[in-house]
Amino acid sequence: MSLTRFPNPIYVTRPILPDLDEVHEALEEVWDSKILTNGGPKHQQLEQAINQILKVPTSCLFNNGTIALITACQALRLSGEVITTPFTFPATPHILAWNNITPVFCDIDPVTMNIDPKKIESLITSKTSAILGVHVYGTPCAVHEIQEIANRHGLKVVYDAAHAFGVELDGRGIGTFGDISMFSFHATKLFHTVEGGCVTFNDVYLKPRIDLLKNFGIKNENEVILPGINGKLNEVQAAIGLVNLKYIDQERKKRQQIVNLYHEELGNIPGISMLKLDSKVRPSLQYFVIRIDQELFGYSRDQLHNELKEYNVITRKYFYPLCSDYICYKMLPSSSPENLPVANKVVNEVLSLPLYGQLELDDVRTICGIIQQFHKKK
Repeated sequence: MSLTRFPNPIYVTRPILPDLDEVHEALEEVWDSKILTNGGPKHQQLEQAINQILKVPTSCLFNNGTIALITACQALRLSGEVITTPFTFPATPHILAWNNITPVFCDIDPVTMNIDPKKIESLITSKTSAILGVHVYGTPCAVHEIQEIANRHGLKVVYDAAHAFGVELDGRGIGTFGDISMFSFHATKLFHTVEGGCVTFNDVYLKPRIDLLKNFGIKNENEVILPGINGKLNEVQAAIGLVNLKYIDQERKKRQQIVNLYHEELGNIPGISMLKLDSKVRPSLQYFVIRIDQELFGYSRDQLHNELKEYNVITRKYFYPLCSDYICYKMLPSSSPENLPVANKVVNEVLSLPLYGQLELDDVRTICGIIQQFHKKK
């Protein structure tokens, strides 16, 4: 096998890019309607399609996932403190700060890398209003245990499901758990609208409030009834999303082939471990992540990351550093490393490898060959 440097960078992901003729046709319909925003026909079509695909009763589309999650906190009237994970993208704790809520970091499960339900209750105080879990890499949180804790203490449950498009647990859409879930439609995601996102929920009475919150609180031309924000998904984004939906099944099949090949090529290398999902879970196929045990593998995660970069394979250390190590959160009592031993270990082990439908299987074999060769050097 040739292990020469790739002539062009191989990134962690690449967006679905449909044929421009299809995009042009969709945009012609937008132009013909003369409606570019404010919940036009494409927006309405996409919202209905999302409800069906995610198997949720209700959703609201947004211009991005961060605004969607900020609005979710407003919709549920959260305040005080919210217990969350430090092992996530910056947006997760940031949306709490933007709502004047203090994030309280909880350690993570050593296997799933999601918030550890066994560590939550000790962090609950009189100021706690909710639990904010993240389905990291699309792996479902311990949703039943978290809900039991929330019920005992009268707390709301919000999920950051940015990675979890299409995830199901026992045939049930992951967006039906908790009070509200947020999905990201960013260009790096399995499904995208270039930028965008949505929230999903079971309580249909939340929808009027969320629709108001994302449109400046405007009820009609004569009434503004609450302090809202501009979170609307426009018609151009919605049109591209509707085109992209046609390719999701095809993209998933290609990604599954790549995942299978990674498991086949890397599964027997000492010191490399991979997530193994429960058979009850339909995966998102958003990311393919390995963990490096330096003692067994012979090199650290950072050394492998840098080695692959020499071959033009651009991996990502998702999620490094921990949010609890950011300057803006480091002084919080819950950010103490003693409070987060598992998270502080995992954050130095994880590495996201390239995964997207356009990635050739031969290129995957080459990437695996580089990893195998590097391991043999020890």
